[in-house]
Amino acid sequence: MADWPRPLRLALTLLLGIVAGALAERWRVPLPWMIGPLLATACLGVLGAPMAASDRLRNIGLWLIGMALGLYFTPQVVQLLLPLAPVVLAAVVWALLMGYAFYRFLWRLNGGDRASAFFAAAIGGASEMAVLAERHGARVDRVAAAHSLRVLLVVVLIPVAYQSLGIHGLDASSSNTHSFNLPGLALLLAASAAGMGLLWRLGTPNPWVLGALLVTAALSVSGVQLSSLPKAVTNGGQLFIGVALGARFSPEFARAAPRWLATVALGTLVMIGASAAFAWVLAQFSGLHPATVLLGTSPGGIAEMCITAKVLQLGVPVVTVLHVVRYVAVLTLTAPMFRREMARLGAPQVRG
Repeated sequence: MADWPRPLRLALTLLLGIVAGALAERWRVPLPWMIGPLLATACLGVLGAPMAASDRLRNIGLWLIGMALGLYFTPQVVQLLLPLAPVVLAAVVWALLMGYAFYRFLWRLNGGDRASAFFAAAIGGASEMAVLAERHGARVDRVAAAHSLRVLLVVVLIPVAYQSLGIHGLDASSSNTHSFNLPGLALLLAASAAGMGLLWRLGTPNPWVLGALLVTAALSVSGVQLSSLPKAVTNGGQLFIGVALGARFSPEFARAAPRWLATVALGTLVMIGASAAFAWVLAQFSGLHPATVLLGTSPGGIAEMCITAKVLQLGVPVVTVLHVVRYVAVLTLTAPMFRREMARLGAPQVRG
């Protein structure tokens, strides 16, 4: 089956994702159109099924989610966000400290080269950390595997925990007041596509989410309400992202360095618990609900955690701001932090 034509494997994987998403929605699974396709493709992929995903469809999914998030940034919401600067700073510091502690944990239990452990542990985007890892002589396969497993666990465990605890719709500010308008939607798509194209030409990491988000948010903050996004559109975005995440899991993934994957899983569970405690403390000082703060400070990815906030109506603008600022900070500071760590240890460095 591995030698099936790629278009056929792409089509079958997408069909599997659609069926899994529909079943997950029927069974009332949280984030059904992301978790359903993610788990279905990951499980079958590990068992040897010829899963395949399209980077283009994933980018379309990120584009749709970026637009959906940007629509929440009305002038009234932005005014509520301005006093939260200390919370944002605390979240950035927490992400950097958590990543450093995770690195020490991975290296002590696995040994090997420190670069692989350091970039595998950073709470940043998988593709961006893989690029940095390659520049600094790390094992890209281990880094990519660690980020894939971490995101899968966070994406599944936190929404399921929220649903079992009945946590949903605690923040009224996450309501979307835009109405659907077809010509307006066309203009919104064109404007956000232009923003993505500009960031892509500038070499900005993850232009698909950030470009669409920044343009849509700028329009919303200015009071320009072009259109809402139909639920089917955002479900499609979740589907494309879920399939792309799940297709990373293969028999080779399961067989490669089982001790490494086991320590990544254990460390991720510890980080989720620590983030929950940190979110509770930060919520006492900020007045936010701990569930919202946890989504913004958990070791998950920007798109996945913001989708969770949107579906569960848990302070979408707050979670989005926390993740966007953290994303930029981690991406900017991870490489200098690694070089400083190597200098502290007196270890030779590979310059990227």
